[in-house]
This record gives sequence, C-alpha cells and structure tokens, in this order.
Amino acid sequence: MSFDIIIAGIGGQGTILLSNIIGEAGVIEGRSIRSAETHGMAQRGGSIECQVRIDQEYGCQIAPGNADLMISFDLLETARFAHYMKQHGTVVTNSEYVLPTSVFAQSLPDPGAGILLSAFDTQNVLSIDARRLAEQAGTILTQNVVLLGAASWFIPLNESSLREAISCRVPEKSKEMNLSAFDLGRSATQSS
Repeated sequence: MSFDIIIAGIGGQGTILLSNIIGEAGVIEGRSIRSAETHGMAQRGGSIECQVRIDQEYGCQIAPGNADLMISFDLLETARFAHYMKQHGTVVTNSEYVLPTSVFAQSLPDPGAGILLSAFDTQNVLSIDARRLAEQAGTILTQNVVLLGAASWFIPLNESSLREAISCRVPEKSKEMNLSAFDLGRSATQSS
C-alpha cells in the first residue's frame, strides 16, 4: 500500500521544493517514490498541486478520494483540492489565504469562521500559522518547511531523513533557517 500526499499551493510558495524534499527523504531511505506536479499558471500566482506517492510501484497520479495527507499552503487551495482526500485522511494547512489577483474577487469567507474548512467535516485538520512560525525561523520564505515540519508526524518517513533532505535541497545560506522552520512546525503539531 502506498502513502499518498497532495501538496497544494500557489506559485512562489515553495510547493515544488517541498515535493522534492519529501521525494529526497524517500530516496535516502531507499523507498519507492513517485511524484507528479501540475503548475499551469504558477508564475502568475496560479494554483500548484504536487502529488507524492511513497511505496507505490506503479503510477504517480493519486485518484480523487485516495490521498492520505494534504499539505496546503493556503486555505483556498485546501478547499480546492478537498476532493482528493480519503474520508479519514489528515490535512495540514496554513491558517491564511492569499487573496486572488482577479478583479472579480469580491469578498472571501473569514478563515476564522471555518467556512473554508467545512469540506473536511470527517477529516483530521490541523491549521497552523505558518507565516508567524516562518518569521520566527528568520524569513517568511520558509513557510513551506514549517508546514513540512507540522506534517512530518503523519508522513511515514524518518525525521532524520527529512532533515537530511532539507539540507540537500535548500541553498547552503538558508539551511539553518529551514531546519529551524522544520523544528518550529514539528513543535506546533506536538503542542496541538
């Protein structure tokens, strides 16, 4: 049986980097890793979705209703990809959303009201303030790794492999900030 992860975000948030880190951790452990990404208008702030399958021999695409875990950088993207989740899957999401740039965007639901997460009534949902934790780590650019840290409790890969993969995949100058972001995300989940 594979463990299937959907990673959802918006262009520029580090969605693909996060997918690559998880894949690298799997390779470090000698696991079978399959991945795919859809990023269409990512350069214009469009939606990005990455799929990572751990211990899957065939195929890199996750069928709707089969994802074990979603890591989402944005509440709107969490709602957009809700149909991929298993009934008792786990969702780790940022508690913020990025306002769309469309001139037709009027009012959006208040994330505090939980409207955007209502699609997950039967899910295990962990919503964290990734921006605040990334700022503590040194830069808001580490929000993706904060979310990885928060989700790491649910991913069937060793913490040490994930830390090693972070060190391999991020630039040397930001390695310590990213490892700190990972630790802050892990702590946020543990205290929830």
